Amino acid sequence: MQKQEINLQLVSKLNEWDPFQIGEGNYDTEIADVIQAVHDMDDKERLAKKIQAIYEFSFEQVIPLTDCEEITGKIIAIKNSGSCRL
Repeated sequence: MQKQEINLQLVSKLNEWDPFQIGEGNYDTEIADVIQAVHDMDDKERLAKKIQAIYEFSFEQVIPLTDCEEITGKIIAIKNSGSCRL
């Protein structure tokens, strides 16, 4: 899978997440930052904390770390599915 395809899947998964129940499509800036972070990091705990910080910066509300860890697992799986090549 190419990076563009991975990014599209990441956008879709992050849009579905909607941690503040404000509706899909209202997190474009945060999603862009998370996609950059997921490509820069492989450590799930560090990435979950980064996601938490990204959304807290924008919305001035803290998402529980367990919620961030859950979405981190899903987006890391998407990233890793694209990096497995024969």
